[in-house]
Order: sequence, then structure tokens, then C-alpha cells
Amino acid sequence: MAAQAGQDAKFFQRGKIQEFRAELQAAESKDRKFTKRKTVLKKIVANITMGNDMSPLFTDVVQCLGIPLIEIKKMVYLFLVCYGRAKAEQIHLVIPSFLQDCSDRNPLVRALAIRTMSYIPIPVVIDSLTEPLRHCLKDKDPYVRKTAAICVAKLYTADPRKAEKSGFVEMLRDLLLDPNATVVSNAVAALSEIGDRQDGVIFKLNLTVANKLLAALGESSEWGQIYILDSLLRYVPEKCSDAEIMAERIVAQLNHANSAVVLTCIKVLLYLMNYMENRKLIDYICKKMGPPLVTILSSGPEVQYVALRNILLIIQRRPSVLKNDVKVFFCKYNDPIYVKLAKLEIMYRLAREENAREVLAELQEYASEVDVDFVRKAVRSIGRLAIKVEAASDACIKALLELIETKVTYVVQETVIVVKDVFRRYPGKYEGIIPILCENLDMLDEPESKAAMVWIIGQFADRIENADELMDDLTYTFLEEPVEVQLALLTSSVKLFIYKSQSETAKTIVHKVLKWVTEEIDNPDLRDRGFMYWRMLAVNPAVAGEIVLAEKPAITTDSDRMDRGALDQLLLHTGTLGSIYHKNPEVSDG
Repeated sequence: MAAQAGQDAKFFQRGKIQEFRAELQAAESKDRKFTKRKTVLKKIVANITMGNDMSPLFTDVVQCLGIPLIEIKKMVYLFLVCYGRAKAEQIHLVIPSFLQDCSDRNPLVRALAIRTMSYIPIPVVIDSLTEPLRHCLKDKDPYVRKTAAICVAKLYTADPRKAEKSGFVEMLRDLLLDPNATVVSNAVAALSEIGDRQDGVIFKLNLTVANKLLAALGESSEWGQIYILDSLLRYVPEKCSDAEIMAERIVAQLNHANSAVVLTCIKVLLYLMNYMENRKLIDYICKKMGPPLVTILSSGPEVQYVALRNILLIIQRRPSVLKNDVKVFFCKYNDPIYVKLAKLEIMYRLAREENAREVLAELQEYASEVDVDFVRKAVRSIGRLAIKVEAASDACIKALLELIETKVTYVVQETVIVVKDVFRRYPGKYEGIIPILCENLDMLDEPESKAAMVWIIGQFADRIENADELMDDLTYTFLEEPVEVQLALLTSSVKLFIYKSQSETAKTIVHKVLKWVTEEIDNPDLRDRGFMYWRMLAVNPAVAGEIVLAEKPAITTDSDRMDRGALDQLLLHTGTLGSIYHKNPEVSDG
């Protein structure tokens, strides 16, 4: 085959239309074995591949259709697929040959003819296709039947009404019970394609057909298996036992070598679990899902990333699937950054009291890496771990303090951001570290970290001796700060005044900030908040204090979880782009 490809390379040279036409005409004499015409056609196909327009040769090439050589027929049909639409006024010349080939003794020729016709969606071809397609769907040869099944989907795209009126969709449904597995999988693929169209006939399965499809699973190709497994999502089990029996039959496919088959199999199992009541079986299936997912992680980085994004969804819905496998997601030094970040998120999701120490040790390693983005995410994950696993919070805080001591700007900034959330999660527990944070105030130059630090100073102004001095320094550049920081400064200056209403500095600060916000700032959020605070402080400072310093609910990690309905929807798209972007493909951005 390689040698053949090497020989064919010589045909890939730009040729002239006149030369090819002359060669074809000359080849008609003294070409008993059709070698010359085969050579010219190869040159023409090579030129089409290179993007050169060969359509002027339409009539010359079409004359070769009568040659009883499958290799030549393939090239002529390829030419017709490329230029049939553009030459609609000449296509009638070819139809007699099409019809003749549709009843040829050779099944390859019959399949080739029917397939080519379905690829030329113009009325005259579509009208001629109807009868041959009906015969091919009932052909004795499975190769012709499986080709005809895909042709129905093509016909449906070109003319839905004709496809339905001619009964082709019903014939496709009959093919679901075909004895040949490849025919079954192609019929499924065609029905799925039709069913996914907005104007398509809805494709639903009953238990009998679903079981028939499962029987064909073992003999199908990898793509066939994916089509069949995917179609099972169109089956709605009426009884728990139906879903359970089906799941038991599908579990075997988890051992497949192809990662796409494995992910599709997991998708179907997760879907069927929604209809199952047998807890033992659900736990058994969850246990069985772990190893194949771990195996996919030894693939190349691209496949690994797809698997990781899907795992992130799966463990949110079924946390038991990989609960003991957190070590599998520890990053390797040569992982690409996108794989590392995906692993980091999964490590956090799988973290619990039993493995928190291991996860924290790993995150501390990452916090000293060279990739800034990765380090930031690692530091943030340490804070999230403290919030999620209470037993590990002390160790996490200790780790964060060690990171502050490194004096690396971006590390300190991320630490301040997460410590703010830790304070909210454990009120009254870790405020002793505030002085250390205040010492590093000058290092904060990013809006999020600066706003977090301002929040801390305002919230705990009663425990920070020099809070008014710090706020005085921070408000010095108020008008140049981003909105995020200005909002934090506004609220914190009001809190400072409420805590230290006797301090002249605090009075000056709040007056100065409220004046700026209401007179010099255009942002409506800031201005409105400023007016609200001013009104409250003027009317009743005591009530203002109760409102501004009201006890805040301790934050939890619940907000990290995806909405259950959205999660179930995304899991129906496991292994697709929707599961990588974590966006439901049915919801448009419009």
C-alpha cells in the first residue's frame, strides 16, 4: 500500500484542462485494459485534491462511467460528488449509468452508485434515487444495506418530505432488527442524525429494540458501538428492573480499548442510574467506572484533558466513582498547563478528611513551581481546601503563612484573597494572623487582592490598632483605583467610622470618600451605594452600624457545586465538546 502511495505521488502536478481532455480522447483507442484512462483520471483526481477546478472536463469524465472497472468507477463517482451540484444542467447524462449501476451484480458497485447519488442533492437526482434506494435497503448484501441506511439520512437532509412520504424512515426502523451488526449501527446513526434535526422525526426506542441493539453491540465496529450506545439515551426505562438489566449488559464495554467507547458507555450508565433503585448495583457500577477512567489518563495530553473535564462532571454527580483515587490526579512535572489545572480542580473535589494531608502536601509542592498561573491556582486551592475540610484548616493556614513568608508578590496576593474567605468560613478562629497580612500591604497591586485586604481591614477594624492609618494610606489613591477596590474602600471606610466613631481620622476618611463617590465618580453602583451610606449615617448611625456590621453567614463550599439539573444535562453529553466546555450544547449563547 505504501509503495502504491509512493507511485501515485507523481500524479500530484498541476495539469491543464486541454491536456487532460486530449489524453482522455487519445486513450479511447488502443487502451484495451483501460490503463491509460486510469492514469489520466488519477491525474484529474489529484488536481481536484490540490484544489484545482476540473469541472470543464465533466462530459469527458462522465464518458468513462461505462467502463466495467471498479477503480475507474470510484474516480468518476468522486468527480461527480465534487462537481455534480455545479453541473445540474448536465447531470441527466449520468442518471442512466447510475440506475444501471444500482442493479449491478457487484455489491460494491451497487453501494457506490447509491452513495454517490445521495451526495448530489439536486431534484433530478433525488427523484431518480427513490426507487433504487428502496431496493438497496432490502438488498441481500449487508454492505449495500448499510450504505443505503446512511443514504436515507442524506436524502432526509435534501428533501425531508420525500424521505417521510416514501416510507424510508420506517424502513430504517426495520433495519434496527437486521441480523448484521454493521447494518444496525448505520441505521442507528442515520435515525439519530434525522432525530437530531429540528424538523426531524423523533427517534425513540422501546425495550425490544433497545435489547436488539445491545445484542449487536459486541459485533459492531468502535464507531458502531458509539452510535448504538448513544442511541440508548433515547430509551426511557418504564421499570427499575429494565434499567438495571440493561446497565449490567453495558458494564462489560467499560473494558474497551477505545476511550470514546468507554466515555460513551459511562454516559449511558450514568443516565440509566437515574432510573435504578438497587443501591448495591449502583455502587458496583460506580466502582467499575473508576479503573477505565484512570486508564484513559495514561493517554496523550489531549485525550487526558477530555477525560479530566468529563471526570470533573462525573465526580460531582457520583462522588464515589473515584473517591479513593486522588493520587492518580497528582500532577507530573511534564504535564501541559491545561492538564495540570484540570487535575488541580479534581484533586480539590476529591479531597476529604481522610486524604486532606496528602492533598495539602501536594498543593504545597505546586505552590513553589515556576508557572505563575499554576502557582496561583495551587495557592487558591489550599484556601479552598481549608474551607472544605475543617479538620485540615489549621494545617492549611500554616501552609498559607509559610507562603506569605516567601514574599513572592503573586503568591502573597493569592494568599490574601483566600484568607479573606477562610475568615468568613471560621469566624473568630484565625484573626490572629491579621498583623502578618497588614505587614504585606505594600505588595498588593492587583484589584482582587487589594479589595480582599481592604475588606479584612474594614471587617476587623476594631482589632487592628492602626486601622485608621492603614485606611488613610489606602484611600490616598482612591480616584485612580479600579471599581472593585473603590467599592471595598467605600464599605470599609464606613465600617471603620462605625467601629471608631471617636477617631478624627476615621471621620475625615469617611467624609472624604463619601464626597468623592457622590460628586466625582460616574459609576452608578458606587454612587448609589455612597448615597445610601450617607443617608444611613446622617439619619441614624446606630442602625447604620447594625446593618453594615450585621453578622454574615459563614461561607460554605456549596457554591462550588453545579446545579443538579444542569449537571445531569451535561452528563448526557459526556465525551462531547459540551462536556469539555461545561456548556449545554442545546442552550445557544444568543
